[in-house]
Amino acid sequence: METELNEKDKQKQMILSENLWQVMYRLSWPAVLAMVLYGLNSVFDMIFVGIFIGETALAGVSLAYPLSQITLGLGSLIGVGAGSALSIALGAKNLEIQKKILGNVNYITIIITLIYLILALLFTTPLVKLMGGEGDILGIGKTYFQITVIGSLFWIYGLAGNMIIRAEGKMKTAAVIMGLGLVVNIIANYIFIVVMNMGVAGSAWGTNLGMFVYTIVSLVYFAKGKASFEAHPFKIYRDKKIIKDIFSMGMPSLIMTIMALVQAIVVFSALSRYGTTYDVALYGAIFRIFTLLLTPIFGLMRALQPVVGINYGAKNNLRVISSFKIFTIGSTLLMLPFWFIIMVTPEATLGLMFPGKVFDAASLFYFRTYMALLPILPVIFMAMTFYPAINKGKPAAIIGIARQLVFYVPVMIILPKLYGVQWVYYGTFLIDVVIAGWVFVLINKEFNNLRKGPITGQSNFVHDNLA
Repeated sequence: METELNEKDKQKQMILSENLWQVMYRLSWPAVLAMVLYGLNSVFDMIFVGIFIGETALAGVSLAYPLSQITLGLGSLIGVGAGSALSIALGAKNLEIQKKILGNVNYITIIITLIYLILALLFTTPLVKLMGGEGDILGIGKTYFQITVIGSLFWIYGLAGNMIIRAEGKMKTAAVIMGLGLVVNIIANYIFIVVMNMGVAGSAWGTNLGMFVYTIVSLVYFAKGKASFEAHPFKIYRDKKIIKDIFSMGMPSLIMTIMALVQAIVVFSALSRYGTTYDVALYGAIFRIFTLLLTPIFGLMRALQPVVGINYGAKNNLRVISSFKIFTIGSTLLMLPFWFIIMVTPEATLGLMFPGKVFDAASLFYFRTYMALLPILPVIFMAMTFYPAINKGKPAAIIGIARQLVFYVPVMIILPKLYGVQWVYYGTFLIDVVIAGWVFVLINKEFNNLRKGPITGQSNFVHDNLA
């Protein structure tokens, strides 16, 4: 028993004491793999829809896709919040919080899923119309969204459970679980769309099936005692303080999702109003490719969370600062080769979703303009993980809200109307340049606060001297 406990404690000790570049490598490659696999889910959906169903279906799914991400936002709310609370509890050796984490996650998941299920099914048509859906595109979007709503319990709990596993620092386990879900999703998409000719409904049911497997495997992991904490996956707890902490630290992730939905609403509304069906489908394809290329950054974000949380819980403040800097540099370096390839070959990349299409110069320029954002985004996304991990969700929430409501909404409402759909792409680029500069200032201010706080266990700082 003592040997088993020592084995489970090794991951935490590695996070607390080993060289941070090595910690980043050991935690990040499975986390990056996991997030790439997760991102491939949506890309494969689009490829199957584009090749086997057509451009109109691609446009309909593009409209519904941001709505389906609400479930992932809810899963992130619970997963990031519970994961951050767990990481801090592991660093502080708080066994009481550790053993109650999953019970509170179960309670929150059940309540949130029921509320979401009822509201989403009641307002499916208005929501898809709000995205700009009309005619055939409206019908296709409704079908896709309604089916994903039916499977929302598995989307929410599957993601939350996987994030909790990552919060332990067990990125390999999380990656394997994601990989299983991806394989099931791809096979199911082929069977439902190609073999059974179920159309867009087949794509949605295939994704639901992948998320179901995702959830079941996570539950088995916790039930078999594989976690590094006392896990009770089938109990229900209602601890007000833990629930409050989960919401406080997880809220920025939900806000990011809701704000991304706000962005999608104004963008697709502008494209539907001032562009064509092709413009809607093109943006949907570009956005999914862009999101896939962000997945290495998302992977490093997930790996950063336990490193910051556990060290913050242990009051290793200088190591917390070093972690942010090293992970931000690492995510930028990791993403750059892929970014360069797609910037050079946009026709081949877009051709995966538009087979046989000859793209005009404007479409390729829009693609490159949108993708030009990628090198400046790591600092923004790492900040959105960093703040909740040190139990300061408010700055991340403010950044997420301001990015959309202060910048995106007015820009996307006014500029495409005055100057055309190209300003969907130009406006997006300019907005994120401004946000990146703002985040840089805020993060440096937080670093100064951490340097003034209680500092212990900094013996390894010589090896991590970026702070």
